[in-house]
Amino acid sequence: MITATDSSVILDVLTNDPRFAEPSERCLREAHDSGQLIVSECVLAEIRPAFRSRDEFDEFLNDWQLDFIPSSQESAVQAGEHFASYLERGGKSGRELVDFLIGAHALAHAERLLARDRGFLRDYFSGLDLLDPTSP
Repeated sequence: MITATDSSVILDVLTNDPRFAEPSERCLREAHDSGQLIVSECVLAEIRPAFRSRDEFDEFLNDWQLDFIPSSQESAVQAGEHFASYLERGGKSGRELVDFLIGAHALAHAERLLARDRGFLRDYFSGLDLLDPTSP
């Protein structure tokens, strides 16, 4: 199974988040053990500041076997369409665009997305299978 991985889950593990590190690492290991883990350019950009060097960053990606799969034009356009709907429904412009890009990337390139969902992934990407470390 191909699992796209959101930066929130990776950062939970990297920062040893007191609330989310354990369930996020458990789900990350589960996804790793069941197939391929992939990340988009948005995820790479969001997690890179957590490392002191490029070598540490590359080592982490290799250790977890996180494969970079670039976004396609189709996934970027789909993210924009969902983001437009979000804005029309009163959503705020800003950081959420990254989440739409990650969701559309997962829908196009994976079988599921490992992410802590604040609700809009399920709302805007109803066809996307989610593995949420915060769900029982």
